[in-house]
Amino acid sequence: MSDDRPAHDLMNYELLAQEALRGVVRAALKRAAVGDGLPGQHHLYITFKTRAAGVSTPQDLLERYPDDMTIVLQHQFWDLAPGETFFAITLRFGGQPKRLSIPYSAITRFYDPSVQFLLQWPAPEGVEAEIIPAPVAAVRAEAEAQPAAAPAATEGDDAPKIVSLDQFRKK
Repeated sequence: MSDDRPAHDLMNYELLAQEALRGVVRAALKRAAVGDGLPGQHHLYITFKTRAAGVSTPQDLLERYPDDMTIVLQHQFWDLAPGETFFAITLRFGGQPKRLSIPYSAITRFYDPSVQFLLQWPAPEGVEAEIIPAPVAAVRAEAEAQPAAAPAATEGDDAPKIVSLDQFRKK
């Protein structure tokens, strides 16, 4: 009689894959931190859970964005410091500089609309799983009066390249 039960994943491949994909975010932020910032037309939408472990934001931002928040890195950001487990950045909110520190594990979405590249992760454990569309805290040079466009979903070759880990989950 054969044992048809799936083997227990002692390697935790799903977590390894999530960490590897978060390495893409870390590498992109490291490139943005050197030289003159983001090259060409690249700009980054980063959505994160504001109450995830290790997130540090000013209290007024936490009150304004109690669940999750999307920041846009394009022209106006300062002191970007990508580390191995988190990144820190200074952005302007209402004209006031605010320092944010965000662990990569708190990120639920990373999107570069200039090349339609998208990565998504489930909400970190210990954070309520309900996902509410995040307001965009747009950071743009001279174009702050122009609202940030939401990423458009399109069909064909220009569609976002979505990497989902759902296919690797135990069923």
